[in-house]
Amino acid sequence: MNIGFLGAGPGVAALHLPTVRRLGEGFRVAHIADGGSGRAQALAEPVGARWSSGDHELLTDPCVDAVAICTPPSEHERQILAAVAAGKRAIFCEKPLAVTREAAAAVVSACREAGVILLVGTNHAHDQGWAQAREVLKQHGRPLQSIAVTLALPPNRRYHQVVYDGGPFPSPSRGRPNTGDPAVAAGIVQQLLTGLAIHDLPAIRHFAPVLEHIQYARFVPPIGYAVGFKASGVSVQLVLTMLPEGPDSLWRMTFSTADLRLDLDYPPPFVHAGSGAVTVHNGDGSVARFPQSLQDGYEAEWQLFGELMAGTCPVDYGQILADALYPIDVADAVFATMFTEVQPSTGVHP
Repeated sequence: MNIGFLGAGPGVAALHLPTVRRLGEGFRVAHIADGGSGRAQALAEPVGARWSSGDHELLTDPCVDAVAICTPPSEHERQILAAVAAGKRAIFCEKPLAVTREAAAAVVSACREAGVILLVGTNHAHDQGWAQAREVLKQHGRPLQSIAVTLALPPNRRYHQVVYDGGPFPSPSRGRPNTGDPAVAAGIVQQLLTGLAIHDLPAIRHFAPVLEHIQYARFVPPIGYAVGFKASGVSVQLVLTMLPEGPDSLWRMTFSTADLRLDLDYPPPFVHAGSGAVTVHNGDGSVARFPQSLQDGYEAEWQLFGELMAGTCPVDYGQILADALYPIDVADAVFATMFTEVQPSTGVHP
């Protein structure tokens, strides 16, 4: 498989290129294109790939069979449709697939109609820890009462340095947002949900597919959120805090029934440290810990992409679309809740 990477940022340098190199046979990096940063050349030369700026040269490169879209989310719809129009066989798109319901439906429809393979790079959805957690809960057989996702994340650049010897990537210089403005705060939470919570929302959708209502939604300074909602009768809580000088990350999903609590702890992002770890706390006080897989979610998603290219398993376009729409619906509902809560007496609705 000859892969062309649209994007040359830390996700490509620290995650995808090392993963593809580890998987080895069947994967070849043929072309890397940046958006004008000039980083593509530094990434392409060590692997013997072509490099360019923009997306035209890569999409018209006859050596590229599959396109990996690792650009800002606002570019995904346009680039997926362009890759389909260019006749590419397969598309790997980093999360989120799209930023609106209409865009998600359009790209999935275009890929389905053209027979183009599509995979979204939501690594937690492919992690062996998640597969183990799902099986344990299935065997347990009791209905879920609640799902909680707790994230405490230091800056990504801490991990860029660990896995990429060309790092760290400098953070862009931006002014501090005015989070006292309700619209700004609501917009930040909306973006965080579609950028970070999206890792775990497909797993939540598996157990709680029908969004009922948002119970609470708050911006948490300096950057974070606290969100609660009800879906399919299950109480869901999402909590995130991002601290400039915090400890190593905590990324935990907790599934609770009347007599069981299952914790799924994921390793830090950008670090290849195996799968998530499953711990089960039973009602009788016993604790069961399941062994981690050596394969992490990044490797698993690329391995699946290779299997899709080989034709050994089909593309489930319906699931891809449903997994893309669920985070958008949650984020949009949270934005509407936050924006209307602060102006109840004005009679003005966005």
